[in-house]
Amino acid sequence: MDSSFINIAIVVVYLLAMLAFGWWGKSRTKNNSDFLVAGRRLGPMLYTGTMAAVVPGGASTVGGVGLGYKFGISGMWLVVAIGSGVLLLPFVLNAAGGLDGIRARVDASFFQLDGIGVQTIITYFVVYTLGLLIGQDIWQRVFTAKTPKVARWGGATAGIYCVLYGVAGALIGLAARVALPNIDVKALGKDVVYAEVATHILPIGIGGLVMAAAVAAMMSTASGALIAAATVARADVVPFVASWFGKTINTDDTENPEHDVKANRYWVLGLGIVAVLISMGAQDVVVALTIAYDILVGGLLVAILGGLVWKRGTGIAAAWSMAVGSVLTLALLIAYATGIIPSEDGVYANDPIYWGLGASLLVYVVVSLLTPPTEPEVREAWDRRVAGAVTEELPLEVHAVASH
Repeated sequence: MDSSFINIAIVVVYLLAMLAFGWWGKSRTKNNSDFLVAGRRLGPMLYTGTMAAVVPGGASTVGGVGLGYKFGISGMWLVVAIGSGVLLLPFVLNAAGGLDGIRARVDASFFQLDGIGVQTIITYFVVYTLGLLIGQDIWQRVFTAKTPKVARWGGATAGIYCVLYGVAGALIGLAARVALPNIDVKALGKDVVYAEVATHILPIGIGGLVMAAAVAAMMSTASGALIAAATVARADVVPFVASWFGKTINTDDTENPEHDVKANRYWVLGLGIVAVLISMGAQDVVVALTIAYDILVGGLLVAILGGLVWKRGTGIAAAWSMAVGSVLTLALLIAYATGIIPSEDGVYANDPIYWGLGASLLVYVVVSLLTPPTEPEVREAWDRRVAGAVTEELPLEVHAVASH
């Protein structure tokens, strides 16, 4: 039987199993707490698993191996900054002749930790580490923990796991550089390296499991991101936009919790379709991740941190800061990607995020100083919310600025 057929069959069986588990989980979901944050009842082991699952995704698993193929060991830095896990290491290193065999057959730069570029490494930490700190999908997983102690222990464990996975992914890609030297990454892209390793190096069946694992990594991250996006869209964006037209929308159906869950599922479905359409046009998973995180950090970081640490900051300033930072970052990304601004790095250029952050900070400070201070009752409600002592609905000015 053809080995590729067996591998594909394993992936199909995995997907069918996931659909079955999803249907089973649907019957156990009774309210928004169950649907969005697992009822806030996860213990140390399950919490560690769910936190580790939401971080490693397509960029970590497939993209990380591709970076290792292109840059060597320094390709780990993107994945170290955002996380990933150990998967193919034993099989691929054997095929490449071990570390000594690899070292003898590649340039010395492939074993240099800064081979990808010091500035690029710094930018990875600015974009991805800070991006994770403010990401709605990550915070939503944090709230699944039963206690703060579980959250701290699980977060530390998942973080160590992610760092180790970053190193492993780079080593796998580096080994593939030796074992499969003829992959045309210029024509096909770096993302094909993972599939080539699973297809041509791993034993029949094991390759299918590895492909299914890549799908699992993508699905676990995508599910968290979609639920987070649906939460923000339904609970924050829609009421905020409606307020421009003098309308008030209450998104919490306390009388019928199951109806509330159903509405959230529709939002997840709609945004999922949009995400699929976008992903079909994306040729490189790391490019897609770079664009997304650049916009996230360039637009939201200053507003979120400003709301947490600067009492003089205002909601209007946060809104303008987010708008200016996001638009400028996106405009510069387009300019670099299309060659309007000449650069060998293209969309990977470091400048867009720094200009976006700088503009966002300047606008936040200036507009805050030019607008009236936040009303005392709004400030008090915000301080209580940050301290975890408030459950009532906040004014739209606060609620729209920091949904999590």
